[in-house]
Amino acid sequence: MPTLKEVEIYLNGLWLLFRQDAKGFSFLDFSDRGAMRSFWAVFFALPTTMLSFLWWRSMYLKGMPDGVDVGALFFFRLGLVEIANWIVPLVLAGLLCWMLGIGSRFLAIVVVSNWLALPVSYAYALLILAMILVPSLSGLVAILSYGLALTLIIALFRILRMLIGDHSLTIATVVMVLLVPTMILSELLERYLDVYPG
Repeated sequence: MPTLKEVEIYLNGLWLLFRQDAKGFSFLDFSDRGAMRSFWAVFFALPTTMLSFLWWRSMYLKGMPDGVDVGALFFFRLGLVEIANWIVPLVLAGLLCWMLGIGSRFLAIVVVSNWLALPVSYAYALLILAMILVPSLSGLVAILSYGLALTLIIALFRILRMLIGDHSLTIATVVMVLLVPTMILSELLERYLDVYPG
């Protein structure tokens, strides 16, 4: 398990790559071991996951009759959705890298995707917290969430440019594969597993 200091180093590496500074490569581990260790980002994001689950539960219960509650099965199903959202895009990215002949870049893409998800998850958690504490800010939070999504796209594009080179179409395709399936898969699984609000 990486230490907090190591996580800080990894995030600094991402920041340097975002700024198009090649020094960022020395802060990140793109080996097999580094790719596996990057999945510890899931553990470090657990507080944000728990907050989002509790918020999702409250949204779900608003659409249910009074007196209805949900138990551990509800959170287990949300966990399945979360795991699918994390793994499926990486699998698709691996297939894409293989088809495009950039398989050597796949581990680096896994490392970047996993560690970049960490600050993004905390940013979204702050938005959820704002919506819980001040419901009247829901409109502003919605705008900020779109802004955060745009920031994520830009960050991925800039970092992947450092990994793949100046191949805009390839980079755009990889970004799309990493982000779009999550949006589609989330709602499909939430409806199928009956954890979708409303």
